[in-house]
Amino acid sequence: MTRVRMTRLFLGVLFLSFIFQAAAAVTLPRVLSSHMVLQRDMPVPVWGTAAAGEKVTVTFREQHKIAVADAQGRWLVKLDPLQPGEPATLTVAGSTTVTLKDVLVGEVWVGSGQSNLDTDVPDYVQHDPVLNAAWNKSYPKLRLFRSDVGAGWQEANRQTLGRFSAQLFFFGLKLQEALDVPVGVMEGAVRGSPSGPWLSRQAFQTDPDIRKAVAAADAKDPLEARMRKYDEALKKWQQNLAAAKTAGTPEDKLPKEPRKPASFGERKTGDLYETHIRPMIPYAIRGVLWDQGEGGTGLDPIWQPVVMTALIRAWRADWGQGDFPWLVVEKPSGMGAALNPEDPVNLGCAPVSPLPKDPPGWQPGWPPRWDWLKIKDIAPNVFLVITSDLATGVHPPNKSGYGTRDCRVALGAVYGQPVEFYGPLYQAVKVEGGKLRLTFMHVGKGLTVPPGQTLQGFMIAGEDKKFHWADAVIEGPTVVLSSPVVPAPVAARYAWAPFDITWANLFNADGLPALTFRTDAW
Repeated sequence: MTRVRMTRLFLGVLFLSFIFQAAAAVTLPRVLSSHMVLQRDMPVPVWGTAAAGEKVTVTFREQHKIAVADAQGRWLVKLDPLQPGEPATLTVAGSTTVTLKDVLVGEVWVGSGQSNLDTDVPDYVQHDPVLNAAWNKSYPKLRLFRSDVGAGWQEANRQTLGRFSAQLFFFGLKLQEALDVPVGVMEGAVRGSPSGPWLSRQAFQTDPDIRKAVAAADAKDPLEARMRKYDEALKKWQQNLAAAKTAGTPEDKLPKEPRKPASFGERKTGDLYETHIRPMIPYAIRGVLWDQGEGGTGLDPIWQPVVMTALIRAWRADWGQGDFPWLVVEKPSGMGAALNPEDPVNLGCAPVSPLPKDPPGWQPGWPPRWDWLKIKDIAPNVFLVITSDLATGVHPPNKSGYGTRDCRVALGAVYGQPVEFYGPLYQAVKVEGGKLRLTFMHVGKGLTVPPGQTLQGFMIAGEDKKFHWADAVIEGPTVVLSSPVVPAPVAARYAWAPFDITWANLFNADGLPALTFRTDAW
């Protein structure tokens, strides 16, 4: 054998050995890394790949868990429920060993949605002094993971927060301070995204409510009729295009080709879910903080609560952790008054305004506040983060206020702390002669109004369904409504408008605003 052939044979064997070793190497997903936080009080999955049939041992503290990789090389173990303690090392050993250092145990939350969850800390510090002060510190017990950054888990400090959600950071910070345990927050959000792309394709194709909504949409606006309109538009476009080219119209000024319609059941879904959320599963988490915005579903005309119901069901089913808590940030952002506008949480809120001359009618063409309030009731363990008394705007500048309110809801609704997390929530109405008496849940320390103000924002109607402003009086945990022009009232509404509700001023003494409601079903 010549020296050249021997050299080639040696290199070939070396190459095959390298390929074999690479294929057999134990690997972990990016979401499992040094500096991570493992969820306490529940089984903790650890998973990855190895050679088919290879035995893999996971060691953390005193626990040793063994798995055997399946035919596709996949393996998974579950650590027994853990408790917070000192940072520790987690090792995964097979033909190779992976060592993860500085691993903590505490609380883990996923943050998802669009720009108000996705925009980074530096974008808000100029107008949020509380956030600015927090940004200049390091937090060894607060850890960050971002779905679109390759670094894995990182400790929260000025450098790492430069590319992390302002709202999710402050939510995690306040949670860590209140619970006094390590906290991990995982960001998987995309600016400008409606809820449809976060709904898995499987859920869109199988969820019963989605299928019913798709069938109704197709029946109301049949594809055949839309195709006829498309054919007409296409023919006209072709004629216009030919005329424009003959006239020498520049390329960027040519008429746009009409989009071919499709069945509502063919709408695109799931791409953002697969990119940002699926790789996190089945990482053990406490819950999800969702701030999707007013942009709707992207699956019109399917109603937002229908899509959100399916989305929450699907995420929970894929995660396999049961009905974990889900916090939904109320929309629109702000647009109401605060009990104490001097509170840093309420920095940037709108002032109380006089009542309009007449009660506002409902304004079509925008997702109503009422729809978002219903989201808290669409599935078990879903809670609304009330924001009407916080900074206003499409991108409210006071992200520390929003993060603080998010944490307040988590503490009261999820962790069972004695913290009121809702404002007065309508419960029942009773007709008393020419008056209506309203009772509320979440009264907290009592019903109240801002200092020096008179209670307002209620409207009542008789059988004629014509609403008029009501005189409103707080009597203990109830509100009594009346009007000289409505002698026999049967229905009431409060803060009933999709946008500005600064003229509504009922609060509980815990500082939270009453939620929009109506007693009628007209």
